[in-house]
Amino acid sequence: MGVGRASILGAAVASAALVLTAVSTVPATAHTRDGHRPGHGHGNGHRDAYVALGDSYTSGPLIPDQVDANCARSNRNYPSLVAQRLRGTTLTDVSCGGATTAEMWKAQGSNPPQLDALSRRTSLVTLQIGGNDVGFGSIIRTCAGAAVSDPTGNPCQKYYSAGGTDQLRAAVEATAPKIDAVLDAIHHRAPRARVVVVGYPALLPDSGVGCRPAVPFADGDFAYLRDTEKRLNAMLARRAKAAHATYVDTYTPTVGHDMCTAPGVRWIEPLTPAAPAAPAHPNALGEKAMAAAVLDRLCVRGRI
Repeated sequence: MGVGRASILGAAVASAALVLTAVSTVPATAHTRDGHRPGHGHGNGHRDAYVALGDSYTSGPLIPDQVDANCARSNRNYPSLVAQRLRGTTLTDVSCGGATTAEMWKAQGSNPPQLDALSRRTSLVTLQIGGNDVGFGSIIRTCAGAAVSDPTGNPCQKYYSAGGTDQLRAAVEATAPKIDAVLDAIHHRAPRARVVVVGYPALLPDSGVGCRPAVPFADGDFAYLRDTEKRLNAMLARRAKAAHATYVDTYTPTVGHDMCTAPGVRWIEPLTPAAPAAPAHPNALGEKAMAAAVLDRLCVRGRI
């Protein structure tokens, strides 16, 4: 790899890690379709109140139109698309790029603690969280860096498994009680709400076959990272079931549209995006696919 290519790759990896672990700054201008700005208001006595909680996979960084500068939130993210189909529903979207489970109780810049958006009037809650607790951003940075010296091996897996313990498996397990705490808090603050836990879409090929250099992980690490994401989603599904919440599988319907596929086919952008979206994040098509999965689970039919 030449110096110029290495510099470009380094910048792309740093950008992806930054968006996954911190918030972006983008213009804030648009409003939701019903006239309420996302993150403001809690509905009224005559309309059902839908509250969206989550991280950047929910907020939709860099997808036009961006409506919140602090949280990189799009008015075409999946909560906005779901709310458009749920007639008589007001949306309060407090999802925020870089959020972990801690931000459910803690302000994130100008975004108040996400749980503060809930009330007894809340009828629907979607929650997509846990990726940053596991460390999506640092994983991208570490695995891309490891691939430089061993592109055909599995250096990332070896790094995270050194000493006989899979650190990423342990991170997923350590996140489970945090998800439990969030779900308990949601039920306490919004006791009448249907609670929906949204899983993460397919980021990498389900086949485990990689696509270097477009996605700069070592050949042998694609399957390892795929399995780590599947492990995270499986944990979220178990915690949802234990908390009497609904789990939405967004992985299965997005298989074949991962960041290794061609522009126009892919719903997750690679580290150098071709469509308006953050690196290693859903583009507008990906948000639409997640909205369709949520609506299907809610038994709401029809085109988005």
